[in-house]
Amino acid sequence: MVISDRKKKILAAVVDEYIKTAEPVGSKAIAQHAGLGCSSATIRNELAELVALGYLEQPHTSAGRVPTPLGYRMYVNELMEHKDLTAEETQAITQSLTGRHQRGELMTDASRLASQLTNYPAVTLTTSAGVTIRRFDLIYLDANSFIIVLLLSDDTVKNKLVHLPVSADERMIQKLAAVFNAHFTGIREPDITPTLIRSVERAAQDNLGITAVIAAFAIEALTGAGAAQTYLVGESQLLHQPEFRDPDKAHRLMSYLSDGSNLLDIPMEQLGGDNEVRVLIGPENVAEELRDSSVVLATYDAGENMRGLIGVVGPTRMDYSKVGGGTLPPPGLDNKLIIKGDDTDEHENERPEADGAGNGSGR
Repeated sequence: MVISDRKKKILAAVVDEYIKTAEPVGSKAIAQHAGLGCSSATIRNELAELVALGYLEQPHTSAGRVPTPLGYRMYVNELMEHKDLTAEETQAITQSLTGRHQRGELMTDASRLASQLTNYPAVTLTTSAGVTIRRFDLIYLDANSFIIVLLLSDDTVKNKLVHLPVSADERMIQKLAAVFNAHFTGIREPDITPTLIRSVERAAQDNLGITAVIAAFAIEALTGAGAAQTYLVGESQLLHQPEFRDPDKAHRLMSYLSDGSNLLDIPMEQLGGDNEVRVLIGPENVAEELRDSSVVLATYDAGENMRGLIGVVGPTRMDYSKVGGGTLPPPGLDNKLIIKGDDTDEHENERPEADGAGNGSGR
């Protein structure tokens, strides 16, 4: 049903006032602040009709009105005015995200900024469609031990100390480093096949089984890097909201948010393009723990075939105009996350066998 412009203005006034006060809104408050140019009696009639239409509800017969999820949805889609960040807030974000960050540090900083700007808990999540190994370093220690160091395409570093049941000289470790850099860089975990491993083993003239050990760690590192990573900041912000004065209610939501695996249920593929903001209000959330809350989400390009998500969680009475008006994602986040690595050629599963010469990594 199409509602009149006057009803929309009254609905917007109710939502704005309720967001500020957390108290049911009466006709007198609307008449004072909405500038409608009509009597309180007319406003009361419009409020009654908005209740009948499902946009508002009246908690008690003597109380004012509060928005329903349907009313919030109308407000978010059509009525709210976006609040841009102030110059001071934008400057603070720029300063915080300036400089070289490891990805985990950057995601934590982004969550912290979003939480500070909105006064709600904030979460960031990254998923990868194809992390690869950028470089292999094999550090020889002695005849029975060496260290594998992998630099991944998302700028993370993985390492492992290997103890050998047989003796290997430094020249063999250097040859293996050269062959692995020639065959294993720039490919994804599914491309590491038994055929490729045997090819590397022959190219390195490895009769000691070291190739299989290195390949197994490469697969382990890539599998772990491809998993989604979550960062949550500001759970205690919930305690400042009147809706969560009930300790049990606050504890349930905080426990849910603290378990990062729950955040993997968010359907990122349905969120639209980069920087597009989506608002999930109350019962629109799939998780039962979020049915009395709203979640505001935005996706971004995290570089290297990675997509990220940043969002805030709060009561359905959250200040949508501020959260969705420039806070998510923080300005400049995309630029900081698109980390370009060295250009690499596409690698095929089968490589021509190489001789042992190459630039391996020693001490």
